[in-house]
Amino acid sequence: MIQSYFLSIRNHISIFNHIIEEQFISEKSYSDTKGYIEGRITFIDDSILEFSEVKDTDSKSKIKYRYHYMNLDNGLLFRYDNAKHFPELTTFPHHKHLLQNTIESEEPEIEGILMEIERAILKK
Repeated sequence: MIQSYFLSIRNHISIFNHIIEEQFISEKSYSDTKGYIEGRITFIDDSILEFSEVKDTDSKSKIKYRYHYMNLDNGLLFRYDNAKHFPELTTFPHHKHLLQNTIESEEPEIEGILMEIERAILKK
């Protein structure tokens, strides 16, 4: 089951090959249903997405996640994560870091993250 989840992540990423320059993805299975996936994707504008997920396929939600999108100089463009450090947000622990502030966010999926990046790249 976790292998199917990892495959779905890779399939979602492959949809965006037209904006991807290179990618590295690593997976680790802890059991049939639990695992860890991380990656680094460099896009055609030299921006970079680093991501990681800890997932149990018996649960809809991810145990832990981070999607950190940055420019060529490692400057933050945005980051989604579920670290428990903004309890005042109604979507706690889910949130999105922007350059100047942190806002509410639902738990994202990799496809939505890549769609957001695609929009940013194509409007440049």
